[in-house]
Amino acid sequence: MNKAKKINLRDFGSLFALLFLVLVISVISADFRTVDNFLSLLRQSSINGLIAFGMTLVILTGGIDLSVGSILALTMAIAAKMIVSGVTAPVAMLAALAGGTLLGLISGVMITKGRLQPFIATLISMTIYRGVTMIFSNGKPISGLMGDNMVSNIVLSAVGKGTMLGVPVPVWILIVSFAVVYFLLHNTTFGRRIYAVGSNSKAAALAGVNITKTKLIAYGMSGFFAAFSGMILLSRLGSAQPTLGTGYELDAIAAVALGGTSLNGGRGKIMGTLIGVLIIAVLNNGLNIIGLSSYYQSIVKGIVILIAVLSDKDR
Repeated sequence: MNKAKKINLRDFGSLFALLFLVLVISVISADFRTVDNFLSLLRQSSINGLIAFGMTLVILTGGIDLSVGSILALTMAIAAKMIVSGVTAPVAMLAALAGGTLLGLISGVMITKGRLQPFIATLISMTIYRGVTMIFSNGKPISGLMGDNMVSNIVLSAVGKGTMLGVPVPVWILIVSFAVVYFLLHNTTFGRRIYAVGSNSKAAALAGVNITKTKLIAYGMSGFFAAFSGMILLSRLGSAQPTLGTGYELDAIAAVALGGTSLNGGRGKIMGTLIGVLIIAVLNNGLNIIGLSSYYQSIVKGIVILIAVLSDKDR
């Protein structure tokens, strides 16, 4: 009985860590515990959150996706160029989401058909996609998105900066995306196959699971969520910066690890990833409010991630 209780407590370790961080930073700074700051924190976390949801699916299969930051930048550039060229924002965004899914599938094909290690395959994708982004944008920001088209202006304003019931639209997008991924993982055959592939791919194959199809869907969804994050950023900034997205894959992986998902695959929960995203958001926000130098912030984040990974290994 005591052992069962101990295991349950450890399963909630990331949640306790989040609550502890919120409590400590709230005591240190009154600015942190304002409603406006919490809403801003949640809005900022939506970018990493969406990418981390896709990353969770990939990691659960025993893979990794280093290309998400580059996919974000490339799909932003594609959508921005289309809007500037006269295409309405909804059409451009849908095209970018389809493009992001395709880019993710390309990585999946290299892994499943090309027999490349996920790290190598997505490292190649990351490098190529970043180069394509630079060529496509000529290495310069693509701006001037707000033009004469009223539909485009409304969509761009709403997605990145709008609110609904007092809550930022990006937060609603994060909540709905979380609900969708949660349902997929816990209430569908696809979710069971994701866990099976990550736990033991050979046993899953013998049980009739299509390993290739499952991994392709996971990488396609990872690309989709990366592109979705790009559309939120595009709407918020009003321009596409070709260098955006650098390092985003590391924050996403950190969030997944902080949430207790095994980097070896087969074990983890999307709820844990959401908590990991919030831990990173609280750290970034709180350390900025406190006024800690960005150099020291990197050290603090690294230590927190190290503790989480060591805790996961022990568990």
